[in-house]
Amino acid sequence: MRSRYSAFVVGDAGYLLATWHPSTRPADLDLDPTMRWYRLDVLRRERGGPLDHDGVVEFRAFFRHDGARGELHEVSSFVREGRRWLYVAALG
Repeated sequence: MRSRYSAFVVGDAGYLLATWHPSTRPADLDLDPTMRWYRLDVLRRERGGPLDHDGVVEFRAFFRHDGARGELHEVSSFVREGRRWLYVAALG
């Protein structure tokens, strides 16, 4: 989760796509270069430990865009394939 947030911060669409599960991954990802992400708060985690095959992370990510501040609040699902965690989707 934190590495994907960092990829948003630096605008690394390639990393985001590589860590997105193929079943839900878009063909391409167009990041807005004017979006400035500046803080991530992980609110809770379910599963996602060393012996788990899936997990859920709830977070708030804060940004600035066009002079305004905003936040993204999401509950995300992840699955482990091999040794990598892949983002699947936002839940409900």
